[in-house]
Amino acid sequence: MNVRKMRETDLDAVLAIENTSHVHPWSRGVFRDCLRVSYVCDMFTKDDEIIVYGIMSVAAGESHIFNVCVNDKYRRQGFGQEMMMHLIKKAKKQGAEVAFLEVRPSNKVAIALYEKLGFAVTGKRKDYYPLEKGREDAFVMSLKL
Repeated sequence: MNVRKMRETDLDAVLAIENTSHVHPWSRGVFRDCLRVSYVCDMFTKDDEIIVYGIMSVAAGESHIFNVCVNDKYRRQGFGQEMMMHLIKKAKKQGAEVAFLEVRPSNKVAIALYEKLGFAVTGKRKDYYPLEKGREDAFVMSLKL
């Protein structure tokens, strides 16, 4: 397994994973913006296939993990956890004292992973996520680094 930065040339493969993983996936433009502003945009790959990618910002002593998405072929094998640990380590190295993320309350698998890593629910954002009909709140979770 290799760890490397996401590149513009990866976006077709990234979008294929994103589109199979989310009802309201990020657009190519959102990924391009993340690359343009130099967010942490890292991927684990194997034989040039993307296993998992993670997007995070680090500024003013805080990190914000925006997106971690595992290729369907590699789900339930620990790669989401490995990417989260990679991002946390990178945030610490860049001087972050706390990491934040949002998660759907209905995403019990992700919440269990984040709690296992030490994150705790510290807030709620009303109507944060779009649904096919309506919106869903988000839990804000944080981890002191």
